[in-house]
Amino acid sequence: MRVAVVGATGLVGTKMLQVLAERNFPVSELIPVASAKSVGKEVEFKGTKYKVVGMEEAIAAKPNVALFSAGGGTSTEWAPKFAAAGITVIDNSSAWRMDPKVPLVVPEINADVLTSNDKIIANPNCSTIQMVVALAPLHKAYHAQRIVVSTYQSVTGTGVKAVSQLKGERQKEVAGTEEGYEMAYKYPIDLNVIPQIDVFLDNGYTKEEMKMVNETKKIMQDDSIRVTATTVRIPVMGGHSEAVNIEFEDDFDLAEVRHLLETAPGIVVADDLANQHYPMPKDAHEKDEVFVGRIRRDESQPNTLNLWVVSDNLRKGAATNAVQIAEYLAANNLI
Repeated sequence: MRVAVVGATGLVGTKMLQVLAERNFPVSELIPVASAKSVGKEVEFKGTKYKVVGMEEAIAAKPNVALFSAGGGTSTEWAPKFAAAGITVIDNSSAWRMDPKVPLVVPEINADVLTSNDKIIANPNCSTIQMVVALAPLHKAYHAQRIVVSTYQSVTGTGVKAVSQLKGERQKEVAGTEEGYEMAYKYPIDLNVIPQIDVFLDNGYTKEEMKMVNETKKIMQDDSIRVTATTVRIPVMGGHSEAVNIEFEDDFDLAEVRHLLETAPGIVVADDLANQHYPMPKDAHEKDEVFVGRIRRDESQPNTLNLWVVSDNLRKGAATNAVQIAEYLAANNLI
């Protein structure tokens, strides 16, 4: 299968190449694609070096599938051109997620909506993906009515520049040296938290927060679920963490909740209070699962559950989810 990776030199694009190799996706020809300034550079895949090409050359190569991770503007311009050439695009940006004609897919939940006619498929927001993976089996059993979520998100969600800022600030603090780095954020991130991810909207929420609200409803195919979110950037690099409070229509048994989570695809329950065992970003780093712990009843109101949900945002939150979509398409002869 001919596979293009658009944005192959970025953080997520690099991770896509890694995940494709690890999962042994049947790549017969790899076409790494990037912006004009990166054309001619080399990327490595399974021990072989490949030269980065531009968009037009990639379309001419007629890949079966193109994994996009090059930003919303690039996706808006180029995804339709790839699609028009008969190439199936799996897009990691926010450009197409809320388009009613474009499926928004987390394979464990709603891959069955995909058909061979879907030439642009949207990969959800990283913080949404891990939350709905944990939510899906519980929603099916008890019907979620309202979700209150606060996130603790890795700097890797911003990109290389943010990682450099954090490392530069840490080096300066620890060793007293002046590291050269650009500011990805308006404020220092080391020894700090920033309660803003993406731009503010007229309602006082950020775009990231509203992504979680709107994408959850679309993926779960249930507009009745009420969601409110506060998204926060913290100085870690292993993955995103979330405190999720879910109010259900029906009451639940905690033992059954644990069983549902333990047997659901893509979830690892890490919840052993006696040994202080719970999910942390460093444990989720470079893993594809969504880790769930601190499972407890909200004692302030009925039918309400608290969860702590952690996942590697570059993997399940981005690259792995996209590759899993491609795997489903290949397995079902949709590409």
